[in-house]
Amino acid sequence: MSTVQFITAIPWNVRRGSGCYVGTRTLVEALRDVGINVALITPQITTPIYTATRVLFNETLRLRRFSGDVTIGIDADGYAIAGRSTSRIPHIACIKGVLGDAVPFEQGFTRASMAFQAGLEAKHARRADLVITISQYCAERLQELYGVSSAVVVPELIDLDGWRQRFRANPAIPDPRRFTVLSVCRFYPRKRLDVLLRAAALLRDDVPQLEIRIVGGGPEYPRLRRLSSELRLGSLVNWVGDVSLNQLAAEYNRCDMFCLPSAQEGFGIVFLEAMAARKPIVAARAAAVPEVVRSGILVEPESPEALAEGILRLHRQPGLRQSLAAAGSRDVEQFGLHRVAARFVSEVAKIAPAVKIPGIAKAAHEQA
Repeated sequence: MSTVQFITAIPWNVRRGSGCYVGTRTLVEALRDVGINVALITPQITTPIYTATRVLFNETLRLRRFSGDVTIGIDADGYAIAGRSTSRIPHIACIKGVLGDAVPFEQGFTRASMAFQAGLEAKHARRADLVITISQYCAERLQELYGVSSAVVVPELIDLDGWRQRFRANPAIPDPRRFTVLSVCRFYPRKRLDVLLRAAALLRDDVPQLEIRIVGGGPEYPRLRRLSSELRLGSLVNWVGDVSLNQLAAEYNRCDMFCLPSAQEGFGIVFLEAMAARKPIVAARAAAVPEVVRSGILVEPESPEALAEGILRLHRQPGLRQSLAAAGSRDVEQFGLHRVAARFVSEVAKIAPAVKIPGIAKAAHEQA
């Protein structure tokens, strides 16, 4: 059996690990599901400061002896062992989101910390035997910001069977008395939830039954709540908070449409979830979003007016909502668990030939 070792300091929960955690966890589950032995190497010592934890973890990797067929470091993790001559095991940098691309959207200590980590990520990508990233957009940013021109693209993936089972197990239907817009994310500046709130303020007269439901939390929460109060949105906005996967499935079921106006997105797994739920999408035409949302309404980024127009268009055209939802449901099939796992293994095998998918996944491998 092939053995792959994943190296990651990312907090192993969605509240702190965000989309990177979801993407890594799903990839690990997919590889195990097709018969590959996956070992997770994570920090044994943590500190109150994540950057310090990450650096300490990576530096101690220098003292570690690795076994198996390949090591795969997520984002910056693995920079200390990538390219070292003492190791006979090939090493891959798996870049789930280019940190250097997110730095301009942050401020203060967070920006300084992220810029420092971006430097480590650049070192990791330059030293690795292979770089795999999640979108063409990320590949372009790796070249522009880090000088890495050889990255290959394997997109994020989604457990469609698992999500469809959750949707069935947590039934809910849109309230005919409301027009419900769902947004799901961690509350970071780059997600541009402030643009959604301003669009809601513009829509309150045209769509009197409008309801905005926002799932998640994060550092922007106090600022966003203040903005909501200043815009006098009141009960128009429902701050749902962090929820379980079953609760999230119910939220997708009960909404009329999904909206996330993020200005910087390396991929956007929540878009896959919305497509799996057969919900139409309005998003910003920015970063990797057009690669993922191929059947949705994409609008000018940073524009509450454009976002409001996109939402209003879906409100007024139920037929368009249905057609976009159906198209999205078809589009998301290409990001299915085994299909993408097969593509990932195919790229890994180019530098680690011992990594192979057993016969149980042969059909999925051939389809990819």
